[in-house]
Amino acid sequence: MNALNRSAILNQALATCPLVAILRGLPVSDAPVIGQALFSAGFRVIEVPLNSPSPYRSIHLIAGQHPTALVGAGTVLTVEDVQSVKAAGGNLIISPNFNPKVVRCAVDLGMVCMPGVMTATEAFAALDAGAQALKIFPAEMASPAVIRALRAVLPREAIVLPVGGITLANMSAYCAAGANGFGIGSALYKPNQGAETTTLNATQFIAQYDRITVTMGK
Repeated sequence: MNALNRSAILNQALATCPLVAILRGLPVSDAPVIGQALFSAGFRVIEVPLNSPSPYRSIHLIAGQHPTALVGAGTVLTVEDVQSVKAAGGNLIISPNFNPKVVRCAVDLGMVCMPGVMTATEAFAALDAGAQALKIFPAEMASPAVIRALRAVLPREAIVLPVGGITLANMSAYCAAGANGFGIGSALYKPNQGAETTTLNATQFIAQYDRITVTMGK
């Protein structure tokens, strides 16, 4: 898959729902039902962090169940991790940091890659390496003012997604600063959480984002 196709797939997924579901601690036995709950609610980007139980199996199950979604791993730290996610059927690589070897491996394998960055130096280096989006992490350390400052120098088409501590209450300020979407973790899903609660949380986050964008005239 070439860079244009990868970008088109990511843009389509984020156009449907600009929120990334982070399923840290997801038990394999819950993967199908939680994946279905999120997909039915409208999520199209789903991440299973690699420090979850049997993450590759969960990725395999969710990706097989929802082939039109972007499904893959978070907390990806090595080239070997990238290769294992690809072998499991995943097409998405998300990291808490920027490692050029990880980004280039993901790009070479035709996967969508979102490395974690905090500074302008890291952000530009990640884009140069082929990243399709930038995970601003941890967002607790990056106020909306930081996002606005990065937006002033980054390419207009760069996709910026704050991750870490995102809640229904703080999304609006980040959107006003130029965020394109968000990664949402414990406010969306906690280990052993049922499908009903997951659906409720997912619906609330999507509705809140929609309200914000309508208010902003996007």
